[in-house]
Amino acid sequence: MPDNRLTVRPGLVIPLTELDFRYSKSSGPGGQHVNKSATRVELLFDVEHSPSLSEDLRARLLAKLTPHLDGSGMLHLVSHSSRSQFRNREELLERFRLVLARALIETPVRRPTRPGRAARERRLEAKKRRSKIKRWRGTVE
Repeated sequence: MPDNRLTVRPGLVIPLTELDFRYSKSSGPGGQHVNKSATRVELLFDVEHSPSLSEDLRARLLAKLTPHLDGSGMLHLVSHSSRSQFRNREELLERFRLVLARALIETPVRRPTRPGRAARERRLEAKKRRSKIKRWRGTVE
């Protein structure tokens, strides 16, 4: 991350100053280390008011990231898998980049098509085969 920027994809770079990090004690077993070290990292990103996003990108992110957003359009991600605050922060930045990149992928519009002749013939052949199998299951006279 040179120059304190995170490259999500070509054309979209988010300055790290737009990301808020919160640190707290991690839960679970671990004894004295867990009880004394703030290794849990929470990343907050304001999708609604980010100056790095165009209106088109903002609308797409708000639509696709709805489960991860709170009521004010803030994205929340949490990591506490490692004993190291630094590693949790690095993992969270990578996950943040992937979440945004996946959300910004445009799904192509599906244009309905009709099945071709070979596909129709395969379907009818499969139906005939299945019908024959079921006919053989009948009672023997």
